[in-house]
Amino acid sequence: MEVSITNYGGAVVSLKVPDKAGKLADVVLGYDDLPGYVTDAAFFGALIGRYANRIAQGKFTLNGTSYSLAKNNGENSLHGGVKGFNKRVWTAKDVSGSGGQALELSYQSQDMEEGYPGNLTVKVIYTLYSQERVENRLLCATDKATVINLPIIPISTWPVKGMAIS
Repeated sequence: MEVSITNYGGAVVSLKVPDKAGKLADVVLGYDDLPGYVTDAAFFGALIGRYANRIAQGKFTLNGTSYSLAKNNGENSLHGGVKGFNKRVWTAKDVSGSGGQALELSYQSQDMEEGYPGNLTVKVIYTLYSQERVENRLLCATDKATVINLPIIPISTWPVKGMAIS
């Protein structure tokens, strides 16, 4: 089995698992090349944020301050706005160790990017363990109060034997 992850949008682009005849087949919805992810409106396999889901009218109030967000879903802000995390180039780093192969994707979202307050550092670590499973971990830190809703891609049950960094 194989899993491939791109640093464009942090998208899981492929998960190949054997069929009943042992032939590998990709079971992840996605695209065959980068232009598909660049124009993607379905968020296939991507990391989304700063805020997964819709923020009505693209506005929120936090600690008495009102913020206006980039609108990309009619009058709403969806999954982080016009250029959310799924449209950003993440820094990829091999952080493999004795526990298994691991890929760290990190991104620094600047204060007021897409209208969100605070500098936000986000790291997602995908680890392939010898027990043929992949787990992912999400870490983030900010320098001021902000709203955040970062879903992690639930692949901890995906059994895989190899990880490719593209």
